[in-house]
Amino acid sequence: MVTNKVANSSDLQAIEHYVKGANHINSNEVDSPRLPQSKSYLKIIGLPYLQEDSANPLNSNVVEKIIKDNHIFNNIMLALKPHVIKVSPKSDMAIVWIDIWDVQSGSNAKMLINRCFNVGNYIATIRGANMNPGVPQCKNCWRWEHSTFLCCIQGAKCIRYNGPHKSEHHRQFAWCCKANAKTNPPQLETKQGEPCSHSFKCSNCWGDHQADSNICPFWRHRFNHDWHS
Repeated sequence: MVTNKVANSSDLQAIEHYVKGANHINSNEVDSPRLPQSKSYLKIIGLPYLQEDSANPLNSNVVEKIIKDNHIFNNIMLALKPHVIKVSPKSDMAIVWIDIWDVQSGSNAKMLINRCFNVGNYIATIRGANMNPGVPQCKNCWRWEHSTFLCCIQGAKCIRYNGPHKSEHHRQFAWCCKANAKTNPPQLETKQGEPCSHSFKCSNCWGDHQADSNICPFWRHRFNHDWHS
């Protein structure tokens, strides 16, 4: 939306009222309008990878609650959901990457960088980070480090177990989902509409997970390298 001047708070309220009152618009799905903003990139270090008194790993929903409950993040708005990874495969600590809405001068980020806050018995520290350039993954063969446009193989591979078919056709063509009367006991066909419950095979590390999983050691190595700052 273009205006002939910088919109103030009353202008934004008028815009919100107009949009939510438009025909064929679900007002509950309309975000509050705001002026164009920049993004700043931060990381939080010093947090345990496993949640306190739990075997569950730290996740974006828990991080969002931590941020919401801490006063140093007052008036800070996340641009994306936080991303949590282990510092290293053998470490019990995590790095949390957060993107926040900011002004062009980056004043919100400057206010947060190097500040510490408590999470349970741990002291977390906020650091500046570089923009994540992304780790490209081909949606044709599901290998990392090249885009779908640059893929050299003919046909397609399955994201679940690297079979010679598209992922959406897994149930129809994968041997694990097809009926086989010759096995002992006979293998039943996966029912229509039900997801495959069989073991996966990553095309990058050959682990028992989908090729786009963030538990893949190859993905973790590339992600840590590209986010390093």
